[in-house]
Amino acid sequence: MKFFSRWLVISSLLVIAVNYTSCTKSTQPNVIVIFTDDQGYNDLSCYGATDFETPHLDKLAANGIRFTNFHVSTAVCSASRSALLTGCYNERVSVRGAYMPWDTLIGLNPDEVTIAEILKDNGYSTGMVGKWHLGRSKAFLPLQQGFDEYYGIPYSNDMWPVDYDGISVHEKDSVSKPWKLKYPPLPILEGDEIVAVIHTLEEQAQITTLYANKAVDFIKRHQSKPFFLYLAHSMPHVPIAASDKFRGKSEQGLYGDVMMEIDWSVGQVMQALRDANIEDNTLVIFTSDNGPWLCFGNHAGSAYPLREGKGSMWEGGHRVPCIMYWPNQIKGGQETDKLASTIDLLPTIANVTGANLPGNKLDGVDITPLLKGEDVTPRNEFWCYYGGELHAVKKGDWKLYFPHEYRSYRQHPVGNDGYPGWTKQMPCGLELYNLKSDIGETTNVIDQYPDVVEELQAVAKQARYELGDRLQKLEGHEVRPLGRIEPETLTTK
Repeated sequence: MKFFSRWLVISSLLVIAVNYTSCTKSTQPNVIVIFTDDQGYNDLSCYGATDFETPHLDKLAANGIRFTNFHVSTAVCSASRSALLTGCYNERVSVRGAYMPWDTLIGLNPDEVTIAEILKDNGYSTGMVGKWHLGRSKAFLPLQQGFDEYYGIPYSNDMWPVDYDGISVHEKDSVSKPWKLKYPPLPILEGDEIVAVIHTLEEQAQITTLYANKAVDFIKRHQSKPFFLYLAHSMPHVPIAASDKFRGKSEQGLYGDVMMEIDWSVGQVMQALRDANIEDNTLVIFTSDNGPWLCFGNHAGSAYPLREGKGSMWEGGHRVPCIMYWPNQIKGGQETDKLASTIDLLPTIANVTGANLPGNKLDGVDITPLLKGEDVTPRNEFWCYYGGELHAVKKGDWKLYFPHEYRSYRQHPVGNDGYPGWTKQMPCGLELYNLKSDIGETTNVIDQYPDVVEELQAVAKQARYELGDRLQKLEGHEVRPLGRIEPETLTTK
């Protein structure tokens, strides 16, 4: 009887504790940013894909807002990620291109303020799962950039000593790309430490599920207080691979299988929110880091109806799908063609969470009015940089290109089944396009609208003053330094 009385008291206390926890769950919204890699504008059912299905993301779009004019800062991995996290053009924070595993002395400057840092200062738990790619040395890893937790691959999943056929380059007499011999084994980090190594395509096939499980675990452990989760998928960047759950499921082939598994992972995240009874208090943002790597053929996505893909600042390179979902805060069924960008996420998230903005200059603007369905235009201009060069500027419906060379996939045979095809550097002149009537950028109307050209030239002048232009040998007056460390300070190899 005494034991039963004790059990009754303990049980009552546990019930009170559970009820207290559920009653004291934060009213501050949780924030989840899901960032895919090399996913094309056309690579969701709700954006036009037909040979595979993405029901979980389609549901978010149907009950949230779908952006049709959403852009990344630039069309390459590391630079794009720096812009998302800092709310700045990547040129302002001096991150260009894609870092290699041996780029151990450089990374996103720890003095830059990230979304994770502004939310951590506001009482949030901050976690990241997935691809980082903003510096391999410890000084630049997520735990030093505002995240409490990190699990994932520190750079792109093709940066490993494995040939396109999936066989280790060290086991072959000749390889397709001899420089693959330079790559170290592909690591998985937990915090700052290597906890596993990926050796095979079969192991790559488990990455999406692994990331989903880690994301769900983070939500479960932090459901009682506000949290920020940055889930950055390694795929559909090549090499692509799908688990047994999805291999062979799509009509498109392996790429479609991979996209269906990513969609499944979004469903897992949403179910975790529902199980924790916090779905209504969570802003979920889904987008991609740049357009598709088209030379990989059936292992690449689609940017249709846009021109070109990853590696260029034509619309197919930097216009990406974006869905935002937040029950009772974002009216469902919305679609907007208003100009917006990943650089707008930091100020928008700061607004909805009550976090303080960084003291340094931002390029992002608060797009909360768009989420509310207001007929406003928070952003009217966009500067299109690639590798330190100003390739174009956008204003309203217009986009003016400046003379440069760009990576082109057109008129070249693509690869298939994991092997790349050819690309070629092609010239672009001074060209003007009306994106409202010509989203595919097929007709240069430079001679018809001299007033528009003059107006956009003024926009370019301001961009070059602030961020420079390597093509014109101009240094930017408002560029902040890249993170650098001395070789003797390295603590992570």
